[in-house]
Amino acid sequence: MSVRRVPETKAAPPFDPELEAALTAVAGTEPREPLTPDNLEARRERDAASRPRPTAEDLRADGRFDVTEFRVPGPPGGPDVTLVSARPAGLTGPLPLLYYMHGGAMIMGNAWSVLPRILSEWVLPLEMAVISVEYRLAPGTRYPGPLEDCYAGLVWAATHAAELGVDADRVIIGGKSAGGGLAAALTLLTRDRGGPRPLGQLLLCPMLDDRTTFSGRQMSGTGIWDLTSNETAWQALLGECYGAADLSPYAAPARATDLSGLPPAYIDVGSAEMFRDEDMAYANAIWQAGGQAELHVWSGGYHGFDGLSPKAAVSQDARDARTRWLRRLLAQSGKENRPAG
Repeated sequence: MSVRRVPETKAAPPFDPELEAALTAVAGTEPREPLTPDNLEARRERDAASRPRPTAEDLRADGRFDVTEFRVPGPPGGPDVTLVSARPAGLTGPLPLLYYMHGGAMIMGNAWSVLPRILSEWVLPLEMAVISVEYRLAPGTRYPGPLEDCYAGLVWAATHAAELGVDADRVIIGGKSAGGGLAAALTLLTRDRGGPRPLGQLLLCPMLDDRTTFSGRQMSGTGIWDLTSNETAWQALLGECYGAADLSPYAAPARATDLSGLPPAYIDVGSAEMFRDEDMAYANAIWQAGGQAELHVWSGGYHGFDGLSPKAAVSQDARDARTRWLRRLLAQSGKENRPAG
């Protein structure tokens, strides 16, 4: 009797048509090559030169926002950490706070460039404050340096909540891509250290697993982030610890075996991106630990699709879903903000 063998498939989920058109347009003007150890420094320099870096005055947007930059004590033995704080002008009373880590694969990006969208999409309509963290980047600073920068800033913000005009009981830790991975790791770290207790964690296409997943192999060579680039970024962050069997979950949250006692999580990811499987698995592990997680897998989405094609229907749906989750979470806290005067 013969046994029917199911052929191995290498097919990948298709991109959403609107997103694919945007990706094709970018590929025609900006040919992409994988990130490698050999070109890493050149890519970092090119990114720093091209990525927008608005000033505090730019972010104030003609007085709509109060913006302040703080230099606060860093981790033991480390330098001070820069925090960029912003809130709608004219609001008094302690506001809920989004404590945010930028993306950039742990090797690129800055705390300022992410703020214009956060201010317009969340801070103003939801009447909340934001602090964006300028953590040190790999490979100049390897794990745990970037995470410890974020923890030091979080502790400072919670300790100085009254001075900042924020509510220490309504702090949401968030981030995108590498920043989403840092947000997940920071939530684990502050739980285990008995640090500030966040109200929730907002994890947008988070970079969680240093190991290669099925979707990592399946989607490599498509979209804007591939397996070679991902491995290069993890090696830059972890150095000799890369691939270690006993790697800390604070370095790669997908390694965590205890996800109990965490605040509610929002996790989203594209169906056609490398991080799909690790992000779905993380949500499932939170559920299995008895926690709360809201998971969205956006059909046809590649990594960072809403930034590359913000007007696409799926991008607008993704942004709306995140805002609705934030609004529900804040409403459940049972507190309201008050306008000045």
